[in-house]
Amino acid sequence: MSEINTRFRTIDGLSVRYAQSTEPREVEALLLAPWPETLYAYDATWSRLAEHAHLTAVDLPGFGHSELRADLLSPQAMGEFIVRIADEFGLAEPHVVGPDIGTSAVLFAVAEHPDRFRSASVGTGGAAVPLQLGEPLHSWVHDEDLTPYRALGQRDILNVAMDAIQGYQLPAEVRADYEAAYVGERFADQIPYVQAYRRQLPVLGEKLGGITTPVQIINGRFDPVVPLANAEYLRERIPGSRLDVVDKGHFIWEEGADDYARFLTQWWQKN
Repeated sequence: MSEINTRFRTIDGLSVRYAQSTEPREVEALLLAPWPETLYAYDATWSRLAEHAHLTAVDLPGFGHSELRADLLSPQAMGEFIVRIADEFGLAEPHVVGPDIGTSAVLFAVAEHPDRFRSASVGTGGAAVPLQLGEPLHSWVHDEDLTPYRALGQRDILNVAMDAIQGYQLPAEVRADYEAAYVGERFADQIPYVQAYRRQLPVLGEKLGGITTPVQIINGRFDPVVPLANAEYLRERIPGSRLDVVDKGHFIWEEGADDYARFLTQWWQKN
């Protein structure tokens, strides 16, 4: 049974789902859920991360089980909301962990708010300009007609992603939570977020050189969805950043949970 227990809080008028670890720690960490999963993506690493920091995990607005609002469906707008989340939970100077869709949003946040976070850990998210994306993300970013996505059912959506997980069996309750996040046309409604990469990643690219928050990038060496080139792009442009590579595919927080937890906690201890 998962150690993650979820609740909801209203932030800026939106119902946002979150979970927190039970033990108090001097260090705090804000964990943002990847897409198309939910905050239960941290199930495989939760107990180890909770030994080093008090955890607050969140489904970002419009993703997981949190309420959607169209004006937040871009990395830059979401970056501002991440700061609002930290404020709402009273996190004075947390480490922020934003894999996948959180990558660009977190980097916008630390670029615009250099003293807000103790450090940032990102990766497995689109970052490079020109875009360097594998399937199915490339199609999601570039397809102009979203009609086919509106016809997909919950299992269709999750099967595309979950069948790509190698060497890790999702617990039944975790998979059920992922599936429950996709009712109606929820998946199609989320796609504008990644389609915003086309106009906003070039803007972010101009800001990377001015980031002063310590940044760690964690990526799968064999990630077919977000190739390692995206992580290398960030490493070359963010001063003092660190790149840690997991010898797995895209879902490194599950496929390579031991390495992912180790890289994060070692980073927290140094920063």
